[in-house]
Amino acid sequence: MQSMAWKIRRGVETVMALFLLAMVALTFADVIGRRIVGKPIYGANDITEHLMALVVFAGLPLVTAAGAHLTIDLLDKLVSKPWMAWWRVLISILVTVVLAVIAWLFVKHGLNASRIFEVSQALRVPRGPLYFFMAASCALSALAALAVTFTGPMVDPEDTHEEEAL
Repeated sequence: MQSMAWKIRRGVETVMALFLLAMVALTFADVIGRRIVGKPIYGANDITEHLMALVVFAGLPLVTAAGAHLTIDLLDKLVSKPWMAWWRVLISILVTVVLAVIAWLFVKHGLNASRIFEVSQALRVPRGPLYFFMAASCALSALAALAVTFTGPMVDPEDTHEEEAL
């Protein structure tokens, strides 16, 4: 099961890298077209906007599963060591609930966008499917946060370097 999860993770990371490469290539071509030829790529902003959303929200479950969200430990100093494990569980459950609420809100926005036929400005790409993708990503992230609470973060067994906090 673990190897299947890693294969899925690597697949998603590859797709995200391709989307990032597409954004860079599109932006480069658009700038060259705009500055040198005087003809920008029509709809480049729409495409970049959608690709950016896909990259960010495809990566959200991966970051959550790895337990790699940015954390601030301001209140950790107030919690005694014996209670620290419970504190971390409480925070993980809070993160799970927040991500689930965000997923629900994206579903609401997706339904509304589909109902009113919301589209992007230049290319008229429907926004509903993008909102539903964001909702699915947040829902998967909520499940990943819940899993991390009980099983710990998904750590790459081949990763041998250690990161140090500043």
